[in-house]
Amino acid sequence: MVLLVLALAAAFAFSSLNMYLLFEKTKTLQGRLDELGTQLNDLNQQLSQLRDAADALNARINVLNETSHLPIEAYDYIVFVQNGLVQAKNGVNGRVEYSAMDAAAVINEVFKEGRNIYVKPGEYQLLSDIVVQDKKNARLDGDDAKVLGNGNKIVIRGENYSTSQYNYLSGFNIVNATVRVENSFRTTVADIVFENCTTAVELVNSRTWSEGTRIEDCHFKRSVEGIVFRSPQGPNATGSYSSSEINRCFFNLDDNSVAIRVEEAAEFSDSQIQDVRVWIGEFGRKNQTGLELNGSMYKTLMSNVVFESFAPLPLENSGLFAIAIGKAAQESPIIGGGVNFLGNWTARVYNPYNKWIYGFGSAFKQENIPVPLGLSSQYGARAVINTYPATLSSFKARLTVDGRFKDNETVTVKVWLELLDNTETSPVEKVFNASASEWLTDDEMVRMLPAQNMVWAILAEAKTTASATEVNVTLDVYGTST
Repeated sequence: MVLLVLALAAAFAFSSLNMYLLFEKTKTLQGRLDELGTQLNDLNQQLSQLRDAADALNARINVLNETSHLPIEAYDYIVFVQNGLVQAKNGVNGRVEYSAMDAAAVINEVFKEGRNIYVKPGEYQLLSDIVVQDKKNARLDGDDAKVLGNGNKIVIRGENYSTSQYNYLSGFNIVNATVRVENSFRTTVADIVFENCTTAVELVNSRTWSEGTRIEDCHFKRSVEGIVFRSPQGPNATGSYSSSEINRCFFNLDDNSVAIRVEEAAEFSDSQIQDVRVWIGEFGRKNQTGLELNGSMYKTLMSNVVFESFAPLPLENSGLFAIAIGKAAQESPIIGGGVNFLGNWTARVYNPYNKWIYGFGSAFKQENIPVPLGLSSQYGARAVINTYPATLSSFKARLTVDGRFKDNETVTVKVWLELLDNTETSPVEKVFNASASEWLTDDEMVRMLPAQNMVWAILAEAKTTASATEVNVTLDVYGTST
């Protein structure tokens, strides 16, 4: 019996020991498991942060790809200089397929086979023209590559605008060469320094048009012509360079030079010049012009453009102009906010032919505008007074009725406004029984105003009770436009 009790006690003790050891082991494993869980949570948090960083990096890469270079593996050919020769390596198989002394000869051959070309740092001689003919979405990107142009050109050309579209040129230092955009749509010229060029960039229409061109982040140093919009060249060409942009560019002018030139019959219209700075009088002090207009800049907006002259007084006949408007000029640009004229000028705006100048808050006057007089109490044809393409900001109007009145003749003139949305306000009527000149009163002006809109034009009509008349009606308007 004693042995049985001892055996049971021993079994119980052994079982308790096993339970204790199992409990301690489970406790240790649970602690380790909790520790691993904490580490896993930390790793997941780090992974999430890495994913966020990767997404941000990919987004940045996408932005850079859109605005600068492609990833190197995306180029069809890589051009470089080795042993005095310009060579082109196939971006797929890595083989050098073309080499020559003339960079133009190599690049022209490469463009026959590929569409995207990357030019590594180095010095490249142009002994002939580079011609990118009838390409879409082609790129010629340099990595701070220096091009010694020797007066030659880099030409982006289409048979017409439909065969040359969305091409991109960037990343070069171009000396004594011209970038020519011809019959092409939405060409981009970006991140290029032009030095000592006769003409740095020229846009030319020999067939159809070249619209939507972007010239961005470029620096023009001491070139005779910085950017030129040429007169149409050819019977099937138009003058249209509409919807083009010049953004974030700098110009250092020399004597007898111009930053931006719009030739006769060229239409640099519906476009923008933005965040541009032109330095004049820094190198020399004779015949330097920021913008020379001989064609049309209809509804083109200039904003945040600074014309800065370093020329000392006296200027005498130096010919230093921020803007010069020629005899053949059709429509001047809209001078918007942030346009500044710093320093000394022969004239800020040289306007010998009294062309209209548009701008935010610009003043205008239109005098002796005839208002046709309708007979037998029927209103005559409508007179329209506006500052097209600008809208009217504020104005004062004066009616003049003169001539010989017949017995009991009464002349009625009504004036009202056409608004930007083609609606019209209620008219103000003035009645005359004798010759007189009268301003519209403040109360009459207020009656014509809309609740909230922009004024496009002033309208006027006149009538007489007589069946024949010797009376004339004219309208004078003075004000400011937007």
